[in-house]
Amino acid sequence: EGVIWGIDSFDQWGVELGKTQAKALLPVITADDSPAPQSDSSTDALVRRYRTQRGRTS
Repeated sequence: EGVIWGIDSFDQWGVELGKTQAKALLPVITADDSPAPQSDSSTDALVRRYRTQRGRTS
């Protein structure tokens, strides 16, 4: 359908933005201390939840 509209379906700015944000967030996720102060409360909560789950054994 993208061909009909003249849109490159694989050139999506949101995907590139997500990659950039993920690269910036990776050190925060893998660290053992609290999230960086520039994180919003939602991101902080998600990082804490991830760390809690990561620490559990299956």
